[in-house]
Amino acid sequence: MTKKDFDYYASLPYKVVIYPSPEGGYAVEIPELPGCLSQGDTVEEAMAMIEDAKRCWIDVALEDGVEIPEPSNDDEAYSGKFVVRVPKSLHRDLVKKAKDENVSLNQLTTYLLSSGVVKSNFLKK
Repeated sequence: MTKKDFDYYASLPYKVVIYPSPEGGYAVEIPELPGCLSQGDTVEEAMAMIEDAKRCWIDVALEDGVEIPEPSNDDEAYSGKFVVRVPKSLHRDLVKKAKDENVSLNQLTTYLLSSGVVKSNFLKK
């Protein structure tokens, strides 16, 4: 079993978010470590500053006995599978449409969902 000490946590691949600051320069944070924020005049400086902030955050958390969250694994969070309950009439209509199009129900549903997302700009950034 790996010893979860400072070096262990400091080496974990935490997600870093960087964005332009309204005051100039860049703000940077590690969302999984609440309050772990920093800033810099350049992207490079901001990245160096957040690394320092991360190390300080971990050091204080260990000293205070605070639980340190580990990075989440997006691959595990998004398997590509989910279950949706629909009315029997909708299920019947979807199965018929899939048969008419000579595709599987999964293929038809994926197509309809992705078409709806694109049309509604649901994932607009």
